[in-house]
Parts: sequence; C-alpha cells; structure tokens
Amino acid sequence: MSRSFSPAPLLALLVLLSGCAGQQAYRDGRELIAQDQIPAGLQKLQEALQQDPGNAQYRSAYLQARERATSSRLQQAERQAQAGQGNLARTSFMSVLEIDAQNERASSGLRALEREQRQGKLLAEAQKDIDAKRYDPARQRLNAILTEQPNHAGARALLREVDEKTAPPVVESGLAKSYKQPITIEFRDAPLKQVFELIARRSGLNFVFDKDVKADAKTSIFLKNSTVESAVYFLLVTNQLEQQVMDANTILIYPNVAAKLKEYQEVLVKTFFLANADAKQVANTLKTILKTRDVVADEKLNLVIVRDTPEAIRLAERLIALQDVPEAEVVLELEILEVKRSRLMELGVAWPSSLTLTPLSTSGGVGLTINDLNNLNQRTIGVSDLSVTANAKKTDGDANILANPRIRVRNREKAKFVIGDRVPVVTTTISPGTGGFASESISYLDVGLTVNAEPTIYLNNEVGIRISLEVSNLGAATTTRSGSTLYQIGTRQASTMLQLKDGENQVLAGLINNEERSSGNKVPGLGDIPVLGRLFGSSKDDSQKTEIVLSITPHLVRTVQRPEAKESEFSAGTEGSFRRRPDMAAKAPTQMPGTVIVRSGPSAVGMQPAPAQPMMTPGQVPSTLPQSVAAPEVAPSPEPAASPLPISSGQPVPLQAAPLPLSSSQPVPVVPPPAK
Repeated sequence: MSRSFSPAPLLALLVLLSGCAGQQAYRDGRELIAQDQIPAGLQKLQEALQQDPGNAQYRSAYLQARERATSSRLQQAERQAQAGQGNLARTSFMSVLEIDAQNERASSGLRALEREQRQGKLLAEAQKDIDAKRYDPARQRLNAILTEQPNHAGARALLREVDEKTAPPVVESGLAKSYKQPITIEFRDAPLKQVFELIARRSGLNFVFDKDVKADAKTSIFLKNSTVESAVYFLLVTNQLEQQVMDANTILIYPNVAAKLKEYQEVLVKTFFLANADAKQVANTLKTILKTRDVVADEKLNLVIVRDTPEAIRLAERLIALQDVPEAEVVLELEILEVKRSRLMELGVAWPSSLTLTPLSTSGGVGLTINDLNNLNQRTIGVSDLSVTANAKKTDGDANILANPRIRVRNREKAKFVIGDRVPVVTTTISPGTGGFASESISYLDVGLTVNAEPTIYLNNEVGIRISLEVSNLGAATTTRSGSTLYQIGTRQASTMLQLKDGENQVLAGLINNEERSSGNKVPGLGDIPVLGRLFGSSKDDSQKTEIVLSITPHLVRTVQRPEAKESEFSAGTEGSFRRRPDMAAKAPTQMPGTVIVRSGPSAVGMQPAPAQPMMTPGQVPSTLPQSVAAPEVAPSPEPAASPLPISSGQPVPLQAAPLPLSSSQPVPVVPPPAK
C-alpha cells in the first residue's frame, strides 16, 4: 500500500517561517536605525524585504530610511564641496553609494569633483600662459573649461582678460595702423576736401567722395596731439557725413542721409542661440533699445535672428549677453505640523427621558374596543422599555500630521503644494419653461492642506517669499430638495510676505482651532443635588484643540548674477548713429619729432616745425632743423611729399602735416601766398 505525499503543508510551513523571519529582521532593522546604525539597519530591512517582497510596510520603511540616510550624507558632501574640502566630499559621496549604489546625485557629485579638479589644473595653466603672454594656449584651455561648465566664473573672468588684451582696434585691421597715427592740425573755414587731402598725405589713406558731397563745403577743426581716427570722426560728425571702408586703405565719404545710408551702409545677419532667455522677450528688447526692425524670434528653437549694421550687431551681442543668464532658483524646505488634541469626559447615570404607556387589546384584535378601555388595569397597559445607563468614560487623543516637502522654484514663479482629498460637488441646473430639464455638473474642491509660495531672489542672497497656507476639513453633509449633497467645509487661512536669508528658518504658528462642548442629561430636581446629583444625571465634556505650525527654510541654488560695471554700461553712439566716438581717454599719442602744425585762415598762414620752435609768419623760412631732432620716416603717400597744392588768391595754404625727409642742412619748403 503506497501513500501519496502532498507538499502543501510543507510550503505553508515554509511561508510561515519566512514571514516570522521577515518580521524579526524588520524589527531589528528599525531598532538599529533608531540607534543611528544606518548601514546595519538598512541591511536588516533589506533582508526583511527579500523574505517578503510584496510587503508594502517593509518596502516603505526601507525606502524612507534609505532616503533619510542618503539625504543627510548628500547635504554634508555638498557643503564640503562648496567649502573646497574635496577629499572629505569624495568620502561622503562614496558613503552614499555604499547605501544606494544607483544614487545619481552622488554619482554626479563625484563627477563634479573630478571635473572641478581637472578644471582647476586647466585654470592654473591658463593663468601661467596669460602671465607669459601666451594668449592662444590660454584661450584654448579656457574654452575647454567653458565647454564643460559654461557658468564657470573664474574661466569667464580670465577669458575676458584675454579678450581685452588681444582685442582688435575699433577700426578694421587694415586701417588700424593708419588710424592710430598722431596728427596735429588747425584749420579755420578751410575747404573740406582740402582738409581730407591733408589727412590723406599724412596717413597714407585714400578718400573717395560721393558725387553728392558739396564741393564748396568748408570746415574748421583744431586738434593737437590727436589721431587720424579722431580727426576723421570729427570731420564726419560736424559736416553730416558718413564713411564706408572699401578696402585696407580706402574710405568712401558720403552724405549722412537715409537714401545714401541704404545705398552704402553694409548690414550683417547674425543668429543668436539663447540658453536661458526667452526669444520673444529678447527680440522686444532689441527693437526697443536698438530700434532694429529686422528681428525674428524663433520660439521653437529659442533663437533670435538680427539683420542690422555691424555697429548695431555688436551692441546686440552685449545686450543679449546681459539678458541670456540663468534664472535664479531656490529650494523651499517646508515642514507642516498639525497637532490635534482631544479630551472627552462622560460621567454619571443616564436615566430615560420619557415614559410611554400603551393600552393593550384583550380580544387579540388589531385595534382597541370600548370594552378594552373600560377594563384598563395594570395588566392591560403596556410600558415602553426603560433603560438606565451608567457612564464613566474618559478619552484623551493626540494626533500629529507631518508633511515635509522640498520644492525647487525659479525666481518669481509660483509653487503649489496640496495634501488632502478632492471632494466632488454636484451642481444642478434646471432649465425653465415647458419641457424643461435638469442637468448636473460635477466639480472638485480641494480639502486638506494647501500651500502656495512665490519666491523673489535678491542680489544680497536674500529671498522674499509670498506664502499662503490653507487648512480645510470636511464637515457635515446636507441634502437639498433636489437630492444634491452639500458639504460644510471648515477652513483656516494665513498669508504673509517675508524676507529671509539663505538658510534662515522661520516658523509660522498660531493657527489654533479650539472647540469646547458641554452637555448634560439629569432628572429634574434630583439631578441638582450636590454630589448625589451624579446618581440622577449624566454630563459630557468634549474639548478639541488643533494647531497648525509651518516652518519654512529657503536654500539658494543659483543667485541673481550681477553684471560687471563695464558690461552693464557702454557707449551706444548717438540718437542717429551707433558709431562710437574714438576713445579720447586713451593714452595721448606722442608727437613725432618735426611734426608741423598747419594753420589756415584769412588772417595767417604758416607752420610750426616742432613744439620748441617759434611760430612762423608767411614768407619766413627757418634756416635748418634742430640738430637734436632726427627726421622720421614718412608714411607712403600717392604723391611726392613736397608737392604743393594749386591755390588761388585768398585761399588758405594747405601744408602736409607729416614730417618731411630733410637733412639738418635742408630748408623747409613753404609755399608763400601769391602776390595781389
């Protein structure tokens, strides 16, 4: 005779044993965590979860404990990293990975430490290159840093330094040398083209005039120890003219009128990809500040395309650099605590409040007969149930409801946090008239805890917070005639505006709801006797007190970036032109030895060889140049330097301002005015 073996009892026994083992591991884990032995406690909780993977309590306890442990260690590691304690921060991040190997925040922190160490070496090497005036290698290292971390403050500062030291001149490179040549000229009511011809001979530049430039235009200009660039600029501005660079040494001069500007002025098209700013807002800024009409904002790609003059494009670059900065952000750490205390005292004897006597039928029928009423006695009169209850009850209750949300908010953006239920509210609409009908619509009302916060981040690392707190609870329900259900909702609200420093804590309390109810049920007369009255009555005292406490702490993630003074203020030309005035605050050009000062006017015509030489009158020729003055080289010019210009009677005498290649024994040629 063979017996069949069923594995079901054995499986049940194994499940029971594993459940007991999981409970023991769970209890051990909670105790170890309470003793601050986090790794050992987490290991026990993980064992309990492995014994019973579907147990929600085990999983919740394990996840919460792991989150608390990793959060505290991550905060410590980030503080150490900010303080420059890289080794300690690395150890803290590694301890987080021992608890949670998949923690992305710790992995990112380790990568950030490695990147910061590598960038620190590149920054130090770039500083050495700058000190040694090796600007190209320094720029490459700084660009490598900014590719990884665009907001690296040290790399940006050094890159600005490199740009300033290697910045090209204001004018085109082909004209830079000629534009920076020193010059001293003095003209009064001289023909404009004649003055430009003098500058051309001095600098080697070629000037081409538009046909609409007035041939009889006259000008007055007095410049000492200035530059060719400044002389050209002042001549153009004072005579309503504009210039257009044609090639390395040729400049076109034309009237500053709308038709000529459209004909000669070159325009550029540049695309600006924005990282943080809004394309539409940037486009509006360019239209308002630069009066640029050809601006296209692509909101999908978040880019701005600008078509304007080179000067306007350069200004647009600076304006966009000021706007395209990351938004400031803050983490609001909230802690909401609801403390509810209830006290109930019920003591005494509850006597029946009424006595009901009911005649009984003796015939067994449903109703009473007149004979039954005539024969009423103690057997034919029924009495309702009489019950006496002795009450001796005292109830104390304390409840704490805690919410600890962490919300990351951008500057001047609204954040909302809701904990509670959404209660349906039915609204019935009845259409009037014959054949009218009733329709119902359902809307939902948030009941519970609602927090609204709107931070404003200031430049002094302070955060202004507009915050409102609402705590609502569902009360009694009421049914209307149409069958709709209405709820009574109790609410407590508080709203305020406060300003806190980074990491400063503020507690908002005092939202207290205190309810006290007293009721009694006693026999008239007997219930009013002192002490003994407790035997002939019952009293009930109910007290409920609820208080809401809100704690808020802001932690700045990114502050508002204040631009440097030289970036926030720059020259933008005039109302009619973006052309900037030459920097007159720059180092004054050194006057070349033998520089001639030319004076032109109806009263006197002459020249002054050097500052040490006296002024000469027309017809007076110095014998020789001073022996201590060496004749400098002459800039190339299209015509011989000594060729005088054809003049007529009464015209001012134009003389070349460049030093002439003369020896110490050669006289200086001067063209005297024609005799009348």
